[in-house]
Amino acid sequence: MSIGDGHRGATRWCAVLLGAAGAVLLAALLEVRALSLLLLLVIVVAGLAMIGVGLRKHRPDRRLAWYLLAASIPLFAAGTAIRELGVHAGWHPADDLCTLAAYCCLGLAAVGWLQPRRIVGARDLWLDSMLIGLSALLASWTFLISPILRHGSGFEAALNASYPVIDALLLTALAHSLATAVGSARSLRLLQAALIAVLVGAVLESLTTAGTFAHGSQFTLVAQQWAYLLAGLAALHPSMRELHDSDEVHPHRSRRRAGVIAVALVAASLISVVGADLGVGDRVVICLLLTLLLVGVLVRSERAIARSLRSERRAQYRADHDLLTGLFNRAALLRAPHRYREQWAGKPLCLVFIDLDGFKMVNDSYGHAVGDELIAHAAARIRRTTGSVDVTARYGGDEFVVLAPRNRAEAAVLAEHLLGAFVRPFDLSCGEIPITASIGVACLHTRPSETTIYDLIRDADAAMYHAKEYRLGLAFHDDLRKPGTRRALCRAVKPASTAV
Repeated sequence: MSIGDGHRGATRWCAVLLGAAGAVLLAALLEVRALSLLLLLVIVVAGLAMIGVGLRKHRPDRRLAWYLLAASIPLFAAGTAIRELGVHAGWHPADDLCTLAAYCCLGLAAVGWLQPRRIVGARDLWLDSMLIGLSALLASWTFLISPILRHGSGFEAALNASYPVIDALLLTALAHSLATAVGSARSLRLLQAALIAVLVGAVLESLTTAGTFAHGSQFTLVAQQWAYLLAGLAALHPSMRELHDSDEVHPHRSRRRAGVIAVALVAASLISVVGADLGVGDRVVICLLLTLLLVGVLVRSERAIARSLRSERRAQYRADHDLLTGLFNRAALLRAPHRYREQWAGKPLCLVFIDLDGFKMVNDSYGHAVGDELIAHAAARIRRTTGSVDVTARYGGDEFVVLAPRNRAEAAVLAEHLLGAFVRPFDLSCGEIPITASIGVACLHTRPSETTIYDLIRDADAAMYHAKEYRLGLAFHDDLRKPGTRRALCRAVKPASTAV
């Protein structure tokens, strides 16, 4: 089928649906009961036929929710028809049984395809949805449940008052679906619109029962029939196969939900003013619901604050640490003297600069993955060797730095231990690889205000290169400045180089 045929088919379907919706509304405005019931029968059959065609054509993996939705349509229609025709024939309990059974099927279907499977922060999402549901329940008590209980009595009044409670639960499921539907599946949007139509019809019916709206029953029928049409159209759309393939919901969507909750709470606070003529029992229930709302808001605020703190700590950790090794990065190393100025006040300061010997050959021979593995293992050995008060950082590539509040003798002991950490070969995925290290040490002998961390890094780096050049393993920058040190070192290594 060509694209033009697809567009013509969609246009034809839209024209048919708009015509049916217009006919339903016209029949309700003309108050022709026979025509309304005939249209109800036609639309119910059409809705069931569309669901059947959609299931057969698109073959979704999970069909139970669609079967439950299909079962709810004739049950809702039967309850409405009995209510319209059998009020004076003693059939009254039957319409309630059909309606309650339809609500059960619709609720189970909503659990099946309105809730995504993979959710980030599922507890927060459900808490937000419950707050919206509590706000709806507060409004329902003020305008629906309380008037129904006052104007009726016995089991019938209690049964009629239970419908707004069920509607509040459905609204909670709908709010959860709207908050978690991050994709653009047209079928899910149509199902949400159908559920909204069901809720509108239920509210109109409850207003009629409460005596608030005299013409609610005829418009209830309109909302229900629109819901059947929308449900059938959702089944025909190809995206009905993707209702269970949901994406993850990210925390940034929480801001949108917070705005909706704020509006719901403002409306809930105004309800207590609107219902100023309510009785004592009504006020007790309203106060209880408001208390639950406030507790929920406090819990949500605490969770939001805790989540924000965790995000800040995570961001700070990423800003200060090297992701491969978990050590401090260069920026955190440069900030270390300022960060630990109180703990290090009055103490000597030494910087140990470590460079891996032969790392480039390993990286070129085995690849960058093995090179990263070697860097991570080397960082782990360095971290185990240093103390808790030392700042250990990856300076870049295969270079590491340890900044420690130690004197020269203590720094020498630390450097010897670090050299010893590289005696054993590294057990990597490609096998055992022997790697040694060259270490340079620079100590701060002057007042801290006269020497910066950059000077220590420069001096220790120079000492490290001196140790690498003459294969010393370890060198102090102070020793480089002593007279005759370089000439003695040259004489010491010359016979070895000649023998080679």
